[in-house]
Amino acid sequence: MIRIAVGPEDFDIAAETRRVAGRGGGAIASFIGQVRDDGNLASLELEHYPAMTGKALTAIAEQALSDWPLHAVTIIHRVGKLVVGDNIVLVLTGSDHREAAMESCSFVMDKLKTVAPFWKKETRADGAAKWIEERQSDIEAAGKWKN
Repeated sequence: MIRIAVGPEDFDIAAETRRVAGRGGGAIASFIGQVRDDGNLASLELEHYPAMTGKALTAIAEQALSDWPLHAVTIIHRVGKLVVGDNIVLVLTGSDHREAAMESCSFVMDKLKTVAPFWKKETRADGAAKWIEERQSDIEAAGKWKN
């Protein structure tokens, strides 16, 4: 089972976890990304092109399902204007075994950071804004997984 959702609404972590648990298995791995406070961030704005984003997220989830024995993959990504502490992304993977669940969850996040077409703009407390470029560490993390 694949569940992909992209939109401005926050997600219900407990409800999403129950949905994955209902698919069977004994292990659920999760990653929740939030807007982090660097002491000077006013907001983070995320934009995307829906047709491209849906295809990219589905391809990532399908790859995880083919590479690990999973019962479920959930990817929820928010877009729009977010502030410090807001949830950005939820990834859940469910399997019979923790290793598969944990590895696949890490794979999905690494690929999300480099393959999924999201554009992020930071606005600082002083009003200055800039688009965020891909980080080398994210590229290296994604590179460890087979294509």
